[in-house]
Order: sequence, then C-alpha cells, then structure tokens
Amino acid sequence: MADANAPYRIKGETGEWEVVIGLEVHAQVVSDAKLFSGASTKFGAEPNTQVSLVDAAMPGMLPVPNRECIRQAVRTGMALEAQINRWSRFDRKNYFYADLPQGYQISQLYHPLVGEGTIHVLLDEKDEDSAKAIGIERIHVEQDAGKLMHDQHPTMSYVDLNRCGVALMEIVSKPDMRSPAEAGAYLRKLRSILRYVGSCDGNMEEGSMRADVNVSVRRPGEQFGTRTETKNVNSVRFVQAVIEHEARRQIEVLEEGGQIVQETRLWDPDKGETRTLRSKEDAHDYRYFPDPDLLPLELDEAFLDECRSSLPELPDAKRQRFERLGITPYNASVLTAEVETARWFDQLLEAGAEPKQAANWVVAELFGALNRRGETIDNAPVSPSQAAELLGLVADGTISGTIAKQVFEVMLSEGGSAAGIVEARGLKQTSDIGAIDTEIDRILAANIDKVEQYKAGKQQLFGFFVGQTMKAMQGKANPQVVNERLKAKLG
Repeated sequence: MADANAPYRIKGETGEWEVVIGLEVHAQVVSDAKLFSGASTKFGAEPNTQVSLVDAAMPGMLPVPNRECIRQAVRTGMALEAQINRWSRFDRKNYFYADLPQGYQISQLYHPLVGEGTIHVLLDEKDEDSAKAIGIERIHVEQDAGKLMHDQHPTMSYVDLNRCGVALMEIVSKPDMRSPAEAGAYLRKLRSILRYVGSCDGNMEEGSMRADVNVSVRRPGEQFGTRTETKNVNSVRFVQAVIEHEARRQIEVLEEGGQIVQETRLWDPDKGETRTLRSKEDAHDYRYFPDPDLLPLELDEAFLDECRSSLPELPDAKRQRFERLGITPYNASVLTAEVETARWFDQLLEAGAEPKQAANWVVAELFGALNRRGETIDNAPVSPSQAAELLGLVADGTISGTIAKQVFEVMLSEGGSAAGIVEARGLKQTSDIGAIDTEIDRILAANIDKVEQYKAGKQQLFGFFVGQTMKAMQGKANPQVVNERLKAKLG
C-alpha cells in the first residue's frame, strides 16, 4: 500500500515535478427562492418558467437580498471554521453574454461574506496520521448565470434563464493541495460538510456543485509556476483526472523548452483531456464596482447566534463520538461520510443496537445488500428499528450470526420482523448440550484420521470440526457451546 504521507511527485524526462492545486467550488445554496428575487429554484422545470422580472433584468427592477441565502452561507462558513465578516458588500462584475440579461453578475470581490477557514481531510481513512489541513481563502455569495443550449436546433442556440439569479457560494481554497488524491479528499469532505449543514445538496451531476480546477507545476521547493484554470468540472473523479492530465501536459511543455500560458481551459471527458477556452490576454475586463442598488450587509450578534445554534453535529465531531463508542476509526469514517448514513446509524443506536456490532453489520451486511439491489440507505428496505431487533437476537443468543444472515435476506425479500421470521421458520439457536454432543460424537467417529492429525498437532483442523457440527445442526447450534464441547472431547 502506498504511503498516504509520502510526497506526490511526477517523473518527467528531466527529473521530478511537484503539482500545486487550488479549487474554486461553486455550490448552489439550498433555498426556495433566488438570491435577489422570489422566483423558484426547483430543478428540472420547463425552460424559462422560473424567471422573475428581476432575473430578466426588466427596467426599474431592484434586487432584494434573500435572508435565507445569506444565512446558509454564514452557517457554511461557521462549519468550515472560517472568519465571518460582519460587514460585507456586493459588487457588479460586468460582462456581456447571452445567458446574463443584466449584462453583469452581482458578486463579492473586495469584501466577501466569509474569510479564511480550514478543512481537515484524511488521505487514508485507516490512518489517523494521514490527516491534512487545507486552507479556505474565502467564501463569497453571487448569482448564477442562465444556461445556453446548443443541441436543440442545427443553426440556433436557446437560452434557459431558470438558473439565472440562483444563489451560489464560491468556496475558494488556498493552493495547499499537492496531489489528485488530496484534491479528491478535499472535495469529498467539503461536499459532506455542505450536506450535513444543509446549505447545498452537493449534486454534482445536476450542476448544484461544480469546481474550477487551478493547476501548476514546479520543481520541488521552487516558487509557484504559472497556473491554468479548468472550468466547471462536475465530479470528483473528473477533478482528479483534470489534475493528472493537466500536470503532465504542463511538464511536457516545460521540458520541451516552452512556457505555460495562464489561461482558462475546458475538460473533455470523452477524450480525457483539457483544451483551451480562452487565454488571459483575451479575458474580459470585468470593471468591478460596488453595486449601487444594494446596501452593504451588516450582521448583528443575534443573527450570528441563530446561525451558530442551528448547526448540526458535523462529520468530524460525529466520527469522534462514534470512535468513543468503540467503533473502529475506519468504520466511523465510512459511517459519517454521507449525512444520510450517519442519520440512519444514529437511529439504529437509538433503537438499542450495540455500537461496535452495529457498525460492523452496517458496513459489511447492509451496504453489501444495498449495493446488490442498487438502492441507497434513504430507501433501505429494512428500518433502523428492524435492524436493531435483528442484532438484538444475535446479541442475546437467540440466533447465531449465520442464521442472522438468512433472516436478513428474508427481511429484504419478503419484509417482516426478525423475531417473527425466526419463530415462523424455527430458526432459534440451540444450546442443548445433549443434542450438540450427539452430533459432535458422530462427526468425530466419521473422521478418525483427522482427529488423530489434530491430536498430533494440526490445530487448524479444529475449524473443520466446528464447521461440520454447525452444518449438521443447520447453523442453529450455539457456536460458543460447540467450541467448548469440541475442546472437551478432543482433549
């Protein structure tokens, strides 16, 4: 296994190179209305059915800030241990494009709502020493643009303004990442925190979370090189692929004596490569200035207290709580990675399940079943209370672990309670020493040669005798009693 703490290096023709990575994540704020209008933000509506007069930039329309969007951004900043700026201001970013009716985007350049913060990631879930802190530069709130559709007509493009004016948080990292794996861990952790907070649903396929990927290369220990920015990458896997491809492309250019041009690029997932969109020389002069229609945002202590008190238990705190209950660090990381899984598991504990046994069962049995069935834990066919009942039957010796797997399969396919299935099918575990001894005697008599080998020192045969006994009793024998009686009879 590779050492998660070892520096990531790419070998070129002339030596080793280091990659420097920063991510600008655009996260759509969970809100029923847009940032400056009352239009709906529901995904998947018919084109141009969720557009207010403000979104369409009709003359005389004035923006009004949506308090909930600001609240969600502040809560996100608090979850990222970031500086909350009590005074912030909106700016106009001027550019002209078909999906931007105003001719400018309302954003925050000079005075963002949220300042510096930190995300802590584990590069290896089984190794606490692989932890790394990645800095957040800022979070600012801005409007999204609309959407251009080029494939609806052979000679025309269509404009859908449903997304225009939707609130975005732009979460800008510091250039602290040094490998595709670190960037992937950062993005997964950020998505997890946003979903715990409830400020963004993290659905990258629908575009509600997407990343601009900044990549440069340098010789280890040298100053930062010239970076490129690859826009609107919509999956963790693609972000990592962009970094790998772009780093190798830049190394090849530099080793051939060329120079890296600071430019904006696009990712082509079909070809697995980036391509130029526009160079820095061709970029627009955005002519930022304070938005004259919007007063600065001034946050009072009562508002900040309400935001702070509304935060849930976050992934790191939940993971540490699970570990204090005796759950392994790996299982705790798996159980807290997705907010739905963590909530389901908490309900399982509330229903009375023993933590360590429950964690092992969820990670091994429940996840396996959900993967086979193509389902998520949100629509799991077994509820936390039903699972707690099943685990309780194992814990009190009513059924064995082997029988529990059979009962679970019946619960998945037919429904019903674990206790009802055990009773109806006669699956209760037996600790009847007489019945167990009878089967053990029969098995030992039928395997005299193996008994002699065991007594001669071949200790691994003990498992064979246990297995044969359990098989003969259809898995209903108490394994502890079987072990004790076999040891007694084999001397």
